[in-house]
Amino acid sequence: MASDLEKAAVSTFPAPSTRLSDDKASASELERVDDDKTTVPLYNAHVDISGVDERKLLRKMDLYLIPWLSFLYLLSFLDRTSIGNAKAPSNVFLKRLRPSVWLSLLMFFWGITMMCQGLIKNNAGLLGTRFLLGMFEAGLFPGVNYYLSCWYKRSEFGLRAAIFFSAATVSGAFGGLLAAAISNMHGIGGKPGWSWIFILEGLATVVAGGVSYFIIQDFPDNAKFLSEAERTVVVRRLQADSQYSAAGESLKMKYIWESVLDWKTWLCMLLYMGADGPLYAFSLFLPSIIKELGYDATAANLLSVPVYALACIVTCVVGLYADRYGRRGYINIGILCVGTVGYIILIVSRNAALSYFAVYLAACGIYPAIPNIVAWVSNNVEGSYKRSVSLALVISFGNINGAVSSNVYRAHDAPWYRLGHGIVLMYIAIGLVCSVAYILVCKRENARRERGERDEIIEGVNDGRTDLARNGTFASVADAKREKGDRWSGYRYTL
Repeated sequence: MASDLEKAAVSTFPAPSTRLSDDKASASELERVDDDKTTVPLYNAHVDISGVDERKLLRKMDLYLIPWLSFLYLLSFLDRTSIGNAKAPSNVFLKRLRPSVWLSLLMFFWGITMMCQGLIKNNAGLLGTRFLLGMFEAGLFPGVNYYLSCWYKRSEFGLRAAIFFSAATVSGAFGGLLAAAISNMHGIGGKPGWSWIFILEGLATVVAGGVSYFIIQDFPDNAKFLSEAERTVVVRRLQADSQYSAAGESLKMKYIWESVLDWKTWLCMLLYMGADGPLYAFSLFLPSIIKELGYDATAANLLSVPVYALACIVTCVVGLYADRYGRRGYINIGILCVGTVGYIILIVSRNAALSYFAVYLAACGIYPAIPNIVAWVSNNVEGSYKRSVSLALVISFGNINGAVSSNVYRAHDAPWYRLGHGIVLMYIAIGLVCSVAYILVCKRENARRERGERDEIIEGVNDGRTDLARNGTFASVADAKREKGDRWSGYRYTL
């Protein structure tokens, strides 16, 4: 196992078998050369990793990282808002200040804000606390997804993102029932039931924030729960997976600008919008939709539980399948098509049972798409700071659309809500179009790299290839990887 990791970590240009053609002299030349110009130094070469079992290490990482982070997201989603304009700087702070510090602070302050929400007396106080709540909560989802992408290989990240996101489906299933139970405290301490909902959920979040400082681990190169050999294995396996920045990266403004100016960022913002807009509409109005089909409020809450349960299962299955077989874009098209069928049925149906069946299809077409898109975006961005900003921008833009989709189900459109369903269907159509476009553009770029059109000039190896000067000149392949990130000629985009 150790020798395989070491061989994988000493990266060279893609092997000749990965090329579509070998008519480029520079490609074959670089492939044949095996010296310090075309190899990447082994991370912690002095460390003996022969005693590390990679599968046991992966299970250890899962145990330490996933459960607690999922619990925190469940707390967040119980009272989530659509305010999302603080995410990009938040991810940069997470990288600079360490996850254990930044995420704990976010949770502590949003818990305090949530408790204050239970003490307000007027609309001004409500607006102020909701704004602060959205600002503090905004950093959690993109921050944790970025954080997990710094731990797992691209072929492992999708399932972990799906499990983490499934906390949203759990909160959807039980959040209403929990609120109904707490509301029975009406009159205690002279406060209405809704005040106790905010106070108690806020108190739980404050406690979780304090505990998180001791539970949340930082990045792989300095994780305290791992031995030096285990930390070395984690970093080497990431570098072998084209995540060269896993060994550490200094903050430079150019990395942020690279994200902002990258065409992938803007296309993925529209892509994520196509799933996130429907998510907000669905999660906010599912009980209302079911109630208008002829059920009372209690029955509507109960009937929403199996919908979220199925969405949770499908989300995790899709994450596992996408990790194992790749093709995240094609999978995204498939699940969005399921959502499309669900909403078409909701628009045309006038039968309560049929509409309730369509709600299941809608859930299975919306919830799995969120972590799948996040994983797809993360898979195609290299450079830790660039990836942090890209994920933040994509998720922020998607959440902004929650302000639109959360207002499309108007009371006078009850009980069938044709306008609301139609607008959600429009969002899904945008997601489908962007999925197809992203696949086509990534496939075209991969083909260019296979043909050697994006090869860099490596000093002392292919200096005579002046036709490649536009791709940059570097002292070694390691320098090219470090400077270019996902623009490096050996990097392949996930389709």
